Amino acid sequence: MIKAIRFSAAVLLATSLSGVALADPQCTTADKSTWQNADTFRQSLEDQGYKIKKFNVTDTNCYEIYGWQKDGKRVEIYYNPVDGKPVKEEIDD
Repeated sequence: MIKAIRFSAAVLLATSLSGVALADPQCTTADKSTWQNADTFRQSLEDQGYKIKKFNVTDTNCYEIYGWQKDGKRVEIYYNPVDGKPVKEEIDD
């Protein structure tokens, strides 16, 4: 019984820590009235050559894209919606 409890505790701890590691970055605390327009921002990324599969507004106040750069590399990028600067990028080789 004690082994089962320890195993359950270990699994619970591992899953709770993995959620922290995979959490979205906090991009801004600014009021949404100061954010760039989402449609305009997305269009500006497409004009730069990004092919966007998915565009989100995260719970942590970021504009997030999933898609490809113009060279075909897959990307996941979180942007600060106020100044438009990337906060976190993941680019596949």
